[in-house]
Amino acid sequence: MRASLEELEKEREELQKRANELRKKRDELHKKAKELAEERDELNARIRELRVKIKEHKTKRDELNKRVKSAKERRSQLNRAYRRARKKLRELERRKLADLGVNIDRLKRELRRLEHEQMTQPMSPQREKEVIERISKLHAQIREYEQRIASDVRLKKAFEEMRMIKEKAEKQHAEVEELAEKAQREHEEMVKLIKECDAISRKVDEIQEKIVFTKIDADNLHKEFIECVDRIHELDRQISVMKRTEKGKEKLQKEAMEIFERFKRGEKLSTEDILLLQKAGLI
Repeated sequence: MRASLEELEKEREELQKRANELRKKRDELHKKAKELAEERDELNARIRELRVKIKEHKTKRDELNKRVKSAKERRSQLNRAYRRARKKLRELERRKLADLGVNIDRLKRELRRLEHEQMTQPMSPQREKEVIERISKLHAQIREYEQRIASDVRLKKAFEEMRMIKEKAEKQHAEVEELAEKAQREHEEMVKLIKECDAISRKVDEIQEKIVFTKIDADNLHKEFIECVDRIHELDRQISVMKRTEKGKEKLQKEAMEIFERFKRGEKLSTEDILLLQKAGLI
């Protein structure tokens, strides 16, 4: 059964209300997607900043590691030189003591043994006196021989050479430690920023997923909105046709009534007038 004009107008009103709701929801989703995209873009900008800093820390760390490697090589060279200098000094000391006919190491061992005995072992007064005298004599002998060794020009030169090399080796070791600590700090800062970058990247992925689903929902609402608008336009055309038809009928009826009045008054009607009366159902 064909719908009446009133029914069509009621359907159009309901569709217009639905279309307004769909448009509002669609626009809200578009706004949400835009806000999410802005947040995503801000986070991506932060990621780019972090990557620049990560690269800077990595470059510094790598440069410091190269310096650490070079410093370690230099330290190893100095340590080898120190061992050679120490070996040379001991050899000179051994030769000097051999020339003096003394085994200073044996004297020092005897001194340590007697000092330990004096402190830990009970002894008679006579034995204690003998031990004290022997300890005093050993101290004097060792001091005398060490002075003779220290006064030797070759030994002095060898000792000074060993001391200087040892100082350089210690300074080089301190430099290695300092550079290694700096490299470690750069590495730790780099790792910290990488973790932050990864966390933000995961957040960006989550936001991007939300954007995709929000746009899908918005597209579905927009599709339904367009369907409503198309139906409204179709109803507008039907309503317009029906209104024009109703208006034409009213005009026809009015003209027919005027002709019918003339007919009742006995006026002569034309063939066209008679056809109009027949069309209006009056004859």
